[in-house]
Amino acid sequence: NIEKGQCFPLYLYPKPTTAAANDLFAAAPERSDAITDAALAHFCNYYTVTTISKEDIFYYVYGLLHSPDYRHRYAANLSKQLPRIPCVATYTDFQHFSRAGRALAELHINYDQQAMYSATITIQSSAPSDPKQLYYVTKMKYAKTGKTKDLTSIIYNKYITISNIPERSYDYIVSGRPAIDWVVERQGVRTDKASGIINDANQWSTNPKYPLELLLRVITVSLETLRIVEGLPELEV
Repeated sequence: NIEKGQCFPLYLYPKPTTAAANDLFAAAPERSDAITDAALAHFCNYYTVTTISKEDIFYYVYGLLHSPDYRHRYAANLSKQLPRIPCVATYTDFQHFSRAGRALAELHINYDQQAMYSATITIQSSAPSDPKQLYYVTKMKYAKTGKTKDLTSIIYNKYITISNIPERSYDYIVSGRPAIDWVVERQGVRTDKASGIINDANQWSTNPKYPLELLLRVITVSLETLRIVEGLPELEV
């Protein structure tokens, strides 16, 4: 339930009045910074730099939370309480984490606009010419070598196979699973057991290739995320 979750946004918006909530043409509420003035002063004083912005701090935090060193060092604390955000030792490292966090945020927010990974797409000669039929996906599945799952190849539908997927791309984990796994599971046709509602990913876009293209884009997101994270500086506080 998202209402019970915790969110740490860049901006905060006041709760609209009942009248405003029911008015489609009501003016947008004025936003305020979620990063406090006290936090900004803390970082500026620590590094004796006055040009740090609240956005810089926000993306610094996002970059820091991706640091393997940070996750390992504070693993016990992170399992039972909110993360504590230290100041890294040097302003140079602060800038590195902030730039990395900004790049990661761009990847993760606009994941469906990233470049498609150049995997090998094999289309059977008997495939229909109508794109809606050709790219319609009911349930993707991984290919197999004997009884072993082949992560380098995904059977998109009975006409299309995607191969030469780097196994390394599965190292990018979201909520306990590779990001690619989420696409394979969710991009298809599923029926909700409780309501009987059919969830058809083929209807989410006017582009019939959307599920296939999303998979290729998420492969790119996965590889780029790993590249950025591996380039983070060692954690020195």
